[in-house]
Amino acid sequence: MNTDAVKVLPGRYCNSLTEYSRFVTREVNIGDVPMGGNNPIRIQSMTTTDTMDTIGTVEQSIRMVDAGCEYVRITAPSIKEAQNLAEIKKQLRARGYTVPLVADIHFTPNAAEVAARIVEKVRVNPGNYADKKKFDQIDYTHLEYQGELERIFQKFTPLVKVCKEYGTAMRIGTNHGSLSDRIMSRYGDTPQGMVESAMEFMRMCEQLNFYNLVISMKSSNPQVMVQAYRLLVETMVAEGMNYPLHLGVTEAGDGEDGRIKSAVGIGTLLEDGLGDTVRVSLTEEPEAEAPVAIELVKRYTQRRSLTPNPSLGERDLIENVSPTGGDLEGTHSPYSYKKRETYEANAFIGGHLVPRVVVDLSKKNLKDPAVLNEAGYLYAPLLDKYNMAEQSVDFVYLADELPSFTLPGNLKQLYSYSTWLKLTDKTNCHPVFTLQEYIGDVDRSSKLNLVRLKPVDIDSDAFGSIQLDNSLVLVLETDALHGMAEQRSFFFKMEELGLDVPVIVKRSYGSLTPNPSPGERGFEEKVSPTGGDLEGATTLLQLYASTDLGALLVDGFGDGIWIDAPELPTNVITSTAFGILQATRSRISKTEYISCPSCGRTLFDLMVTTQMIRSRTSHLKGLKIGIMGCIVNGPGEMADADYGYVGSGTDKITLYRGKEAVKKNISSANALDELINIIKGDGNWIDAVQE
Repeated sequence: MNTDAVKVLPGRYCNSLTEYSRFVTREVNIGDVPMGGNNPIRIQSMTTTDTMDTIGTVEQSIRMVDAGCEYVRITAPSIKEAQNLAEIKKQLRARGYTVPLVADIHFTPNAAEVAARIVEKVRVNPGNYADKKKFDQIDYTHLEYQGELERIFQKFTPLVKVCKEYGTAMRIGTNHGSLSDRIMSRYGDTPQGMVESAMEFMRMCEQLNFYNLVISMKSSNPQVMVQAYRLLVETMVAEGMNYPLHLGVTEAGDGEDGRIKSAVGIGTLLEDGLGDTVRVSLTEEPEAEAPVAIELVKRYTQRRSLTPNPSLGERDLIENVSPTGGDLEGTHSPYSYKKRETYEANAFIGGHLVPRVVVDLSKKNLKDPAVLNEAGYLYAPLLDKYNMAEQSVDFVYLADELPSFTLPGNLKQLYSYSTWLKLTDKTNCHPVFTLQEYIGDVDRSSKLNLVRLKPVDIDSDAFGSIQLDNSLVLVLETDALHGMAEQRSFFFKMEELGLDVPVIVKRSYGSLTPNPSPGERGFEEKVSPTGGDLEGATTLLQLYASTDLGALLVDGFGDGIWIDAPELPTNVITSTAFGILQATRSRISKTEYISCPSCGRTLFDLMVTTQMIRSRTSHLKGLKIGIMGCIVNGPGEMADADYGYVGSGTDKITLYRGKEAVKKNISSANALDELINIIKGDGNWIDAVQE
């Protein structure tokens, strides 16, 4: 594998690691809605109708625009669909909709060349535009590899010339799961391979003096996606490029899982000022995607860019360093995952243990043991015992309140220090100190002591006076708008000081009630029985917490998470916390579904099918099942799924084990049973526990 093609300079992928600063890219014209430069971050989605269904596609496009989409993407799998884009565009314009259209192309250069004469932008996937994927490992010589690039150049050049002639923009959209055999053979299934796949096509465009480009690096794994975009920016800057970035987590899934996974990937990059357009890929109707994307992006329209964007020439002179002045190289690489090394605090937290989850029950009814149901401990009154759910929290914070019932033996209780001191039985009970309390001459637990502090406290004399031993765990708190950067700076300083103390990341949210200004697009108002907008607040928590905590977890920072959201029920906080850990691959607590968002190529109803598969497999903790509507989003796009359910024709399904097709073209009526039989045959099936 060649490791020399991309030069990595750690820490050089954004303007600032400590302050919000949007990375300004070149402006690209897409119809009358330009992208990049100082333009707003644009919102887009993709139709799910058959492209030959002109009326259906027009109607759906209108719903998408009304929901907030500024670009509408439509699949063009062959020349006939590409040609029909003209009729779709004509009817949209006749109805007063001037939204730029984007043709989505896979495998068919001739369709791309037709579409580029009609629509405002074409998307090509460098993994399959000029290559057929056979999963072959090929050992290329240098001359052979250059010969392949020349072959691709000849096949790609006609499209570039059409785009130049018609003023059509192009997105070079790399997908993690559909890298060509050529790229896989040289770079492997890596972020570096994703970047080089796009860079080859970008260099060809520049060789042809074509610069109307947008770039994406999509993956169903947010960790891989984040690393690839960062490396792309680093590589572009090194080669004098600054093209706009299209952000998205592909095959994110539906419901809570899809929103959390999307926010982890997209939000992490937005926090660092990267991204010029956003598409949230949900296995739902496309008009449901825009409001989620809008709320993700809205946070950054309210922030002032604090650091000027250096020019490409100036970037070579900038030393991008950690907040305390140390070079980040050797401590933290943004291009590969490594969990921060900490000691294990008495087998409770840290070390090689999965991140822990804390919830606050101090304002709940502590006279009723059923209060723990929402924290994952299901109370059975007749038996007077608890059953643990898959998502059972590890710590409950009770502050100064004492429960009137016995808590389960494996659930640890946290009390404020003054209350903990007075407990007669301290079994499973641990103190939470302020920083000032802890550095005094006080009694401490022999097992576990938690100390609350803010990121700025690391520079204080009090922090320097902390007594270090293996019972100490820090609780890092913030409610700041750009608190992720503050907390990340704290971790950088901890590494610089050589401190291996476990850290629980606590993020506090005040009001989460959506309150759009008149005329502003956002969530529909969906009022709870108590009068609050519970559904809207829940979605905002999922998006915000997934961004703020996910951005740290994907880089290996954090031994536990604590979401403080007083407005929301405990079960929402619990589910969100475990969803973030699942999306960042930090802690697996349920089945993962890698489900594509549907498009005109889809051969079955993805929403119905996903729910059907989920209903019979959701108890298979840790298993990853890919659900893909067509062969384009098939074995490659599923990336690291354990099993795959892929549309291969009308009423036909092909089932995969990893990337191997094990049953081809079987009836959809029998497909789920056959998939379950494959899982059982591999020894990966367990029967669901009946409640």
